[in-house]
Amino acid sequence: MINIDLELIKKQELFAKFDQKELDFIISRSSLLNLPKDELLFSTGDTALRFYILTDGEIRILKTSDEGEKKEIANFEDGTTIGDFDFARGAVYDACAEAAQDSKLIVFPGLNSTLDSLLNEAPDIVCKILLNAIVMMTGRIKAGNRLILDKLSWAQDIHRRAYEDAGTGLWKQALINDVIKGSLKEPAALIMLKPDRFKILVDSNGHSAGDEAMIRIALILKNTCRQFPEAWPLRFKSNEVGIIINNCDAAKADEIARHLAEEINEMEPVQLDKDKSEFKFTATISWSIWHGDKTTWDNLFEGNYANLLDTWKASGNIIVHYSNQEKI
Repeated sequence: MINIDLELIKKQELFAKFDQKELDFIISRSSLLNLPKDELLFSTGDTALRFYILTDGEIRILKTSDEGEKKEIANFEDGTTIGDFDFARGAVYDACAEAAQDSKLIVFPGLNSTLDSLLNEAPDIVCKILLNAIVMMTGRIKAGNRLILDKLSWAQDIHRRAYEDAGTGLWKQALINDVIKGSLKEPAALIMLKPDRFKILVDSNGHSAGDEAMIRIALILKNTCRQFPEAWPLRFKSNEVGIIINNCDAAKADEIARHLAEEINEMEPVQLDKDKSEFKFTATISWSIWHGDKTTWDNLFEGNYANLLDTWKASGNIIVHYSNQEKI
């Protein structure tokens, strides 16, 4: 691990309430930067992809006037943080920063990383950073008597990035614990789906074919959710996806499950590269009702998920109702 002052990292608003393991990851994905006098840290028009902690030296912020004259508008000395607010909202700098003397800085994400690349490594930690960014921005905006946070497009984008699966546009499973569980209205339907024989498609035509199929399945889920006032299309793990719908009883959930199965069956078949045969899409579906089938949401979720996998392995291309650990 690189030699970075842990106490300086702990003081950053973006890393508030991180445990030691999370802080170790942050430090391991940071860089140390030596910036000679008069060298630029960032330029006007650059996107704020990182923020900086000045450990030694002096950084001045310069803004160019309409007449082309550079004017110093801020000055930073040892121990100060530079650009965390701009980084949090993905801003474009309207000024440049240069070293007034030889300076040393901690950089996060490190010079060989981006927040998007870290998202693939540690999604929970990056989501926590993004949520802290929203909290930080809320406090600073209120302090400055600025616009309300939820009306700002860049804040909405941060919230979306924290919870949206990049490959399909579905919500990530993390949204359940952080948002959906607190919004459940019984009866709520949990419908889980897993495509059948997907390995055959991927082994023959490559991962891109699997990705394309998942995008098409995601569209079916999104279109289904648009028919309800409160519904969330989700990606759970790998190619396991589904829907949570508020105020949805067992009869309606069964109807929706059958509709999803029909929609997937009607997806355009794919010709397999290996043997030129036709790959037709089917799916295994397991659904449950909260509270009707299980009083505890977590038990319901885990049981329905296990039921989905067991049924998929045993047969596939079937719809089952999970209730009290039994298939009905």
